[in-house]
Amino acid sequence: MYEAKYHNTELNNKTFLITGGAGFIGSNLVEYLLKHGAGKVRVLDNLSNGFYKNIEAFVDNPAFEFINGDIRDKETCVKALEGIEYVSHQAALGSVPRSINDPQTTNEVNISGFLNMLVAARDAKVKAFVYAASSSTYGDSKILPKVEDVIGQPLSPYAITKYVNELYANVFSSVYGFHTIGLRYFNVFGPRQDPKGAYAAVIPLFMDAITVDTPARINGDGGQTRDFTFVENAVQANIKGMLSQAGLAKAEVINIAYGQRISLNELWAELLETAGKKIEPIYGPDRPGDVRDSLADISKAGNLIGYKPEFSVFDGLKITYQWFIQNQEFIKKSK
Repeated sequence: MYEAKYHNTELNNKTFLITGGAGFIGSNLVEYLLKHGAGKVRVLDNLSNGFYKNIEAFVDNPAFEFINGDIRDKETCVKALEGIEYVSHQAALGSVPRSINDPQTTNEVNISGFLNMLVAARDAKVKAFVYAASSSTYGDSKILPKVEDVIGQPLSPYAITKYVNELYANVFSSVYGFHTIGLRYFNVFGPRQDPKGAYAAVIPLFMDAITVDTPARINGDGGQTRDFTFVENAVQANIKGMLSQAGLAKAEVINIAYGQRISLNELWAELLETAGKKIEPIYGPDRPGDVRDSLADISKAGNLIGYKPEFSVFDGLKITYQWFIQNQEFIKKSK
């Protein structure tokens, strides 16, 4: 893990729940908390989208607990919150294509499951609740950079579910005085991101292709841009978001990104240079529900929680490529 430290208070007397903690972002967050001596780190995950291999290294740590359970079950959420002070809600069904193919399940997990967690956390009187929001909420808005209070029409069922999360968070703030922070992630990538399966994200797919010397498959012309965000920046946002809620007066939503965009063609070229290889990509049709360009204004996150991303996309790509090279057996390992 990395030497960066995102807190200035002791964690050994604090208890945390990470939903979706066996997933990509969640497991990196768990690793940070355990590395820095958190008193208790409990993971709630049903392993439908996460992997036990991601948390296997933590099971012998006495501060670590794992509940194999589903956020769609209200009683499971209540049980998971017993004795918990700080919550990072990462559990969700991601992927725009998945939501287009199966909007019902995406809705059940991302909206009903989110509401279950929100109610349980309110009733448990937790000290802080942050959750994974999404840049997909910006929808068809073409304004760049993306600023939190200017959004467009959603382009996918997934985008709708993440926007509804924000609406529920606002209502819980105004009606119950339960204030939360939504982290609008912009294309997070890094170690432990799964390259397998029908809904894998673009960077692990590119990494996987390069390691076996095959062409990347790029949807569209490759000129579309993204504000790719190294996972360690997302970890920082979660830690600071959970630990800086004492003075929170309302529900907030903040962009979590690096603040720089890169095209898919540039991304592929950068990875090829890192790997020292020359492979021409294969281009296909545009993907339904995708936005053309994305770039975040991260000033609100800096002002609200002191977020300052320490890893650029280029830093992150080099770290992630080395991880992929060194962890091929881990990547192939089953759930």
